[in-house]
Amino acid sequence: LQLVESGGGLVQPGGSLRLSCTVTGIAMHRYAIGWFRQAPGKEREGISRIKDMGAGGAIDYAASAKGRFTVSRDSTDQLVMVYLQLNNLTPEDTAVYYCAADPGLAGNMPWDNPERYMYWGQGTQVTVSS
Repeated sequence: LQLVESGGGLVQPGGSLRLSCTVTGIAMHRYAIGWFRQAPGKEREGISRIKDMGAGGAIDYAASAKGRFTVSRDSTDQLVMVYLQLNNLTPEDTAVYYCAADPGLAGNMPWDNPERYMYWGQGTQVTVSS
């Protein structure tokens, strides 16, 4: 499975960005996709997860994301696209943002535990600064 993020950049406080995660590979439609971020000197933080459509496309958000970030999912026969809309950004949102694929094998492990996720993208930098 391959994941590629795009859409990061420099934005002013209060601004918005839409990140994209392109997923290709075998059984790509069966994976839940999570979004994480990591700021310098901090641990990787789970932002959101969207399950596969077979599981109803259920969505989870971290408390820091609720009301500001929105995840969505779309697919064709050839790929899966997962989007993360970032609104009302603050400097504290500055980080490298990653998407990752969860095969659903980790049982009751929390959705925001990076150990659930088997495949990762390379990340896209989001910088919020005036």
